[in-house]
Amino acid sequence: MRHMSFSLTTPQMLARTKTVTRRLGWANLQPGTLLQAVEKSQGLGKGGKVRKLGMIRVVSVRREQLSRLVGTVYGREEAAREGFPDLDGLGFACLFVQKMGILFEDLVTRIEFEHVEGPTP
Repeated sequence: MRHMSFSLTTPQMLARTKTVTRRLGWANLQPGTLLQAVEKSQGLGKGGKVRKLGMIRVVSVRREQLSRLVGTVYGREEAAREGFPDLDGLGFACLFVQKMGILFEDLVTRIEFEHVEGPTP
């Protein structure tokens, strides 16, 4: 089963408050796909083990400009669904731009998902 990393939002995934994620890739992901959410899947070091956070099912996938989040009610709602209820759309977009090294005008993949079972030890 394919893994999807949530290293920056592990607490939100464990609390099941995160239901949307944005990625630079994953454009060919299909609704209905089951994924194993993990804390980190690459760069674990020798003997490192993947920490499973739970199973998720993809609900929808679409490409959109990150700038769509700026100055809109949609942006505030999406920031909360991304696991950052204290940020507005601009705040979340800035965080994403900083972490990913992209521009506000760049297309990203918005992935909506549902949690299908609890964290796996």
